[in-house]
Amino acid sequence: MNHTITKGIGLLAALTLSVGALGACGSAQSADGGKTAAGKVFFLNFKPEAADQWKAIAEEYTKETGVKVDVQTAASNTYEQTLKSEMAKSQAPTLFQVNGPVGLASWKSYTADMSKSEVYRQLTNQDLALKSDDGQQVLGVPYAMETYGLIYNKDIMGKYMKLPDAKVKSVKEINSFDKLKAVADDIQQHKDELGVKGAFTSAGFDSSSDWRFKTHLANIPLYYELKEDKIATQPESVKGTYLPQFKQIFDLYLKDSTTDPKQLSSKTGDDANSEFALGEAALYQNGTWAWTDLEKAGMSKDQIGMMPIYIGAPGEKDQGLATGSENYWCINKKASKDDQRATEKFLAWMITSEKGKKAMSSDMGFTTPFKSFDDVKSDNPLVEEAVKDSKSGKTQVSWNFTMMPSEQWKNDLGNALLEYAQGTGSWDKVKSAFVDNWAKEYQVNRQA
Repeated sequence: MNHTITKGIGLLAALTLSVGALGACGSAQSADGGKTAAGKVFFLNFKPEAADQWKAIAEEYTKETGVKVDVQTAASNTYEQTLKSEMAKSQAPTLFQVNGPVGLASWKSYTADMSKSEVYRQLTNQDLALKSDDGQQVLGVPYAMETYGLIYNKDIMGKYMKLPDAKVKSVKEINSFDKLKAVADDIQQHKDELGVKGAFTSAGFDSSSDWRFKTHLANIPLYYELKEDKIATQPESVKGTYLPQFKQIFDLYLKDSTTDPKQLSSKTGDDANSEFALGEAALYQNGTWAWTDLEKAGMSKDQIGMMPIYIGAPGEKDQGLATGSENYWCINKKASKDDQRATEKFLAWMITSEKGKKAMSSDMGFTTPFKSFDDVKSDNPLVEEAVKDSKSGKTQVSWNFTMMPSEQWKNDLGNALLEYAQGTGSWDKVKSAFVDNWAKEYQVNRQA
């Protein structure tokens, strides 16, 4: 997900990583000089941080099969405009990606049915795939799953739980907002004794951090509303049913924090990462992608765990972590049949061969949703926490922020949250940004 995972990777231009020239012919000479291989592959990659790894594995595939694989990588935050430009060319991508239902809506006329593909068959949960309105066709298959929640410092939590009046004696006891609030309030009260500056890291609203609240935290009340109303596709409007619960978790972040709320406009993602890594806070809202930065900051694998974000919703004791994807492979149905078949075979090889699996799990660091990766163990402790959570029997929170109507909607919500945090705006403005702006932005984008 470019607004989170790339975290501001500043590539100033698209990296074009070509593996052999993309010729006009539809076949390629095999590496051993044998018969030609029908079709070619052209992948427009979404993730700049994985550009070199895609180039390397594409070269390996061409060497092994003789099929030409061309990879072009869009610069950070330019994928949609790059995709539009490339699709207009005679040699358009055979493989591209969308970020979810909203992204799919723009490209449905280009998405081939993948229901008979190996990547769809290998999904551990086929409900994760993007499907046609009638559910008969598979139009997008997720290839990288990510998980977020409240990352906690085991050392600090262990020290807290040894206090004679600690509200819990095990992190497992924290299974509701009330329990989370009781513990956070208590840590804040004993912060000097525990050697911390606050229970939670700063809820910074610099652009490197605000997505954690205007997108990821906002996803939790949205998830419960859509679940309650049995809505599975992007709605024209929302009611804000769980905005009171959104308010109480956000209030907790502000009250039991390392930082005065009036200073949040300039607080960055790096600030929160540093506060957590230095042991200044016990809890840090972030996801599996945060491990790289925490490790660089000196943390060890045995120091961190992850729990769900509890907001006070009904039945949340059975709630798991928030897991989903903004990374869905789509095959271009306007490409030639040979190229479509070649692309399907390339994807199958990526998720079943040892070389392909290593490239995706170790080299690119993806958590993949395929059965063929069951034997792959991650070096990321947060990924391991996510895997345990997926097997716990709890209901994982889905990523419904892929349905949020626009980036403008997120930005308006973020501005309203910051004003509320600083005391210059009311919660009613947050509610208006959430509810009224949804209907407005839905209509604007429908007409675009």
